[in-house]
Amino acid sequence: MTEHVEVLIVGAGLSGVGAAHHLRTAFPRKTYAILEAREAIGGTWDLFRYPGVRSDSDMQTLGYRFRPWTDAKAIADGPSILQYVRDTAADAGIDRHIRFGHKVVRAEWSTKDALWTVEATHDGKPVEFTAKFLYLCSGYYDYAGGHTPEFPGIEDFAGTVVHPQHWPEDLDYAGKKVVVIGSGATAVTLVPAMTDRAEHVTMLQRSPTYILSLPSEDALANRLRGLLGPKLAYPIARWKNVAVSTLIYQLSRRRPGVVKALIRKAAMKQLPPGYAVDTHFKPRYQPWDQRLCLVPDGDLFRSIKRGDASIVTDRIASFTGSGIRLESGDELEADVVVTATGLRLLAFGGIDLVVDGDPVKLPETMAYKGMMLSGVPNFAFTIGYTNASWTLKADLVGEYVVRLLRHLDRGGYDQAVPVNDDPAVTERPLLDFDAGYVLRSIDEFPKAGSRAPWTLGMSYAHDVVKLRHGKIDDGALRFSRRKAGAGRLSA
Repeated sequence: MTEHVEVLIVGAGLSGVGAAHHLRTAFPRKTYAILEAREAIGGTWDLFRYPGVRSDSDMQTLGYRFRPWTDAKAIADGPSILQYVRDTAADAGIDRHIRFGHKVVRAEWSTKDALWTVEATHDGKPVEFTAKFLYLCSGYYDYAGGHTPEFPGIEDFAGTVVHPQHWPEDLDYAGKKVVVIGSGATAVTLVPAMTDRAEHVTMLQRSPTYILSLPSEDALANRLRGLLGPKLAYPIARWKNVAVSTLIYQLSRRRPGVVKALIRKAAMKQLPPGYAVDTHFKPRYQPWDQRLCLVPDGDLFRSIKRGDASIVTDRIASFTGSGIRLESGDELEADVVVTATGLRLLAFGGIDLVVDGDPVKLPETMAYKGMMLSGVPNFAFTIGYTNASWTLKADLVGEYVVRLLRHLDRGGYDQAVPVNDDPAVTERPLLDFDAGYVLRSIDEFPKAGSRAPWTLGMSYAHDVVKLRHGKIDDGALRFSRRKAGAGRLSA
């Protein structure tokens, strides 16, 4: 039996729950469902269970625009964020619209019927949905597994090897020597978090990352909340943090030398005297060529200063029975090795998209406003900012989809499809970001364009103007109606 809804959302994580909230608030009578491949709400925040898992963005901006974050900690732990998402879903009744254990494998648009037919699997059996509008909130990385390079001799290692994306519940590292391979956000989170039980934790990195310490609590946000209450204080704190993060990003791009010097000086103040700062904390790239790593209250620096953790900057020659041999000739003893070596990207959850019988080849499409695809009707997706909180963009996409659906309803349109017929538009990578996990897979994603509306904006303030208040019928987004009795669409 095929279930029909007006809007079908894929993914019940931070983005999907937010999308549903925007939809039900604007259109209480529209039918919708959320298909979630896993058996729980939360997406990333339910998947990752490694020690210390937390946000690397402040919760004034990672939180939803419509639901104030009220905890004192602005850099929140994973379980708190997960509860926030689940509470949002429960309070709005969104959880009753989620179909758990439904993995979407294929979605085909029919112009004749102005309808999506979506195929999923549930308990090993095929199930089918139809919808007027398809809204993907599935993120952009592979939930099945992270990226792990091929390490020579790893089969000889007598200890335990784990990837943070699949953390064993029964992993016992108390009193053991732990080596965390990596230097990104996951690694800098794991290292101080594991020092409470491990004998010693070593972060083994090929090259350094920019690491910035921030207070775990936002003093201004907490004070404003006490004075004004959550509803009035939240937007003020949110825009303050947007302004600060934008300032840091713009300064990093325009005056990288200044930012490098400030980050280095801050690190030196928190590390032991004589520490080899330039060896372990001086990246080869410019600030914000890759995402800055944030450490709340300098926890990584404090663990190094106490002697509970250390950083080794070297390359792996091979694993041995008792640890890792480095290219320098040194050896690291280890009982547990954590391969915090990155994510694998997966465009749109690996769903096969088809339009009128023709498979959609993603690299041949262009992203309209960073949220729709050229030639693909009644379709939207969420990809957040790489230089700011994911939810800032997710909220704007949700608001834009609401405006688009309202435009369709008011005009009596059945279809909206972005069309790129401007010969002056040239292709750009969708994510113009120098991180390894992006570079490994970006060719499998849609392209961005050289000019609006085909650019993927990375400025929240600009996107607020364009997406919240900009014109819907801009010439690139084409609208059409089905001809009565003809089974076809007309402009």
